[in-house]
Amino acid sequence: MVVEGSLSAQRTAQEEDPVATLAEGLSIWVGKLSDLVKRVVDTGPIRNVINWARMYSLWPVNITTACCSAEFGAASGARHDLERFGVLPIGSLRQSDLIVIEGTITKKMAKRLRMIYDQMALPRYVIAMGDCAMSGGLFHDSYSIVNGAHEFVPVDVYVPGCPPRPEALEQAIIMLQEKIRRSKVYEQG
Repeated sequence: MVVEGSLSAQRTAQEEDPVATLAEGLSIWVGKLSDLVKRVVDTGPIRNVINWARMYSLWPVNITTACCSAEFGAASGARHDLERFGVLPIGSLRQSDLIVIEGTITKKMAKRLRMIYDQMALPRYVIAMGDCAMSGGLFHDSYSIVNGAHEFVPVDVYVPGCPPRPEALEQAIIMLQEKIRRSKVYEQG
């Protein structure tokens, strides 16, 4: 009997407390609001604005292990200038949304690359640059080499070449921007 009395007293206190009642009502309203926002945002004009902002604000992290880093540096230089495409290299992993994997990937490094990928902001994109990042390159038959970045992270765009030219990286960024333009704001899942 004591237990039932204390439960009824708690219910009475919650029913009288306007803050608890309001919070309970808002949780139901916010749940419906999030569904409404997802429906509205995936309509034409709003989705286009959000995807336009995502397309032209790619913040890459480069994971460099070999000679492709010189080509990424050349692409970031004055002649090719990746900033005109909205690609601005930034130091923080938690603010980056693009990872450019360049060069040979060892099995030890693959774990760390996956950790970096998991720390990045959503939505996140991956460019595999060079033959080594795509398929292991010259070292594909070595015991310690991963045969492509696609084995541990989903790759959006591949840039072939050994080393690929800066123009190829520019083309990959344009292809990624086109993929972002066609994508949904909220992925199903």
